[in-house]
Amino acid sequence: MQRTGISSASSARLSFTGLLELLKPITWFPPMWAFLCGAISAGTGITDHLWLLLAGIVLTGPLVCGASQIINDWCDRDVDALNEPHRPIPSGRVPAMTALVFAWLWSTLAMTWGAALGTTVAVATGAALILAWAYSAPPLRLKRNGWWGNSAVAISYEGLAWVTGAALFLDGQLPGAAILILAALYSVGAHGIMTLNDFKSIQGDRVMGLRSLPAMLGALPAAKLACAVMLIPQLVVIALLYHWQAPWFAAAIVALVIAQCLAMMRLLQDPERFAPWYNGTGVTAYVAGMMIAASALASIAGTTP
Repeated sequence: MQRTGISSASSARLSFTGLLELLKPITWFPPMWAFLCGAISAGTGITDHLWLLLAGIVLTGPLVCGASQIINDWCDRDVDALNEPHRPIPSGRVPAMTALVFAWLWSTLAMTWGAALGTTVAVATGAALILAWAYSAPPLRLKRNGWWGNSAVAISYEGLAWVTGAALFLDGQLPGAAILILAALYSVGAHGIMTLNDFKSIQGDRVMGLRSLPAMLGALPAAKLACAVMLIPQLVVIALLYHWQAPWFAAAIVALVIAQCLAMMRLLQDPERFAPWYNGTGVTAYVAGMMIAASALASIAGTTP
């Protein structure tokens, strides 16, 4: 009896661990960071409304991003059974039907949470969840094509999260043009980041027939495209900040862009080898520039975030 009790407790613990693994907490940072940028860009100050900050971070990270990860693992369960049998679903730690119910329940929880935070946040949350299902699930399964799949992730993780943060600190109102423009520009740039992420699976994508950009275009052309897609929106941001009378913020982003260009020179020497390295260096400079741009809008609004 004692042995049975220990076995049951172990199974329960493994099941909970499997569910947590489906949420992939390591993926939550990008949308939470974009949300924080949006909150700061609103220019209303965030320190007096910490509960709103916490509510938005929970929404964009654990809830919406977490839901997208559960959906992706459920839709990829057959492929994972071949390539990653240790994953929660193919390993049997989370039954497939349990994972599907978990995906729907978590999506519903995310939508309910977003709706409680206002109409604009609800719309952004709904759009992000629709993209999450469209990215992974048939019949669309946008992830099969690098152009569409990367766009869906970039819009969800950067643009919609940024708009959510701004709207939440603008009493639920739709953010102004400057905020929407920056959110859109950094979403475009994030498409390049998603392309670099695909280098880790370039060989598998070719074998499985997945049309990621590195698999379709080849390593060097895809890397050049990713670099251009990341750089051009930042150059537009720099020009806009100068136009909006925020020259010091623009100069700071110029410095970060120069650092990225130096890192890109190494990346292009061997994209498959250096893509993971660039994700830890050049992408860090990219996301730092997001916060500087957000702070510039706050400064223009006359409020220190």
